[in-house]
Amino acid sequence: MKYSFIMLDYAALAALAAVIREGSFERAANTLGVTPSAVSQRVRLLEERLGAILVIRQQPCVATPTGERLCAHVERVRLLEADVVEDLPAPRTAAPTTVRVAVNADSLNTWFPKAAADFAERSGALLDIVLDDEEHTAERLRSGDVLAAITTDPAPVQGCRTLPLGTAVYAATASPAFMRRHFADGIDAAALARAPVLGFDRRDLLQARWARDAAASRILRPRPTGFRQRKAFWTPCSPASAGACSRWR
Repeated sequence: MKYSFIMLDYAALAALAAVIREGSFERAANTLGVTPSAVSQRVRLLEERLGAILVIRQQPCVATPTGERLCAHVERVRLLEADVVEDLPAPRTAAPTTVRVAVNADSLNTWFPKAAADFAERSGALLDIVLDDEEHTAERLRSGDVLAAITTDPAPVQGCRTLPLGTAVYAATASPAFMRRHFADGIDAAALARAPVLGFDRRDLLQARWARDAAASRILRPRPTGFRQRKAFWTPCSPASAGACSRWR
């Protein structure tokens, strides 16, 4: 049996990962400290060498399936390098390791900043936080977009460990005026189906599941308001937790 090996150009891989992470060649160039044309050339040469398109050049730039695999490989290599450097006697002069993590908004707005600060203090790493619904963060983990995720998806992800984080308790709330307007005759399946609901985004099914359980009836989906919470909150945090998180997305 014959094997064919291709030596990967890690400068080009770093350029590819930066383009996907930042969403454009210009921002990737700023991150890497080179010109946009240099980033474009590195990515193009890597595509030519591998014989595959790696980046869909749109706004923002996104990776093809092959590009996703290479970006995930780069992140794993960076973590392995950080582990090796940790054990070396030489003084550490390299930039801190960045770990890309998918986090849901409720966690980011409650317990996660303290946990991120503790992690950064122990490891010296930074977190690149990607904001997404907790039912979809595991998809990012499977695609290689992130290296860790907070998720409610119980299905295992190959190459990853699953650790229980606890139980988040949600309380259904509404103003007295809202109750009088939408539930004057009581809370039942018909009233729940008509009433508007505030969700994280249109993929957020938490309220729909609660409505079905509360009404003991199949409700396809409560009517959304169209308001999105994605950028509608602020999280108070200490300087330590602010330093632990390199960016929010």
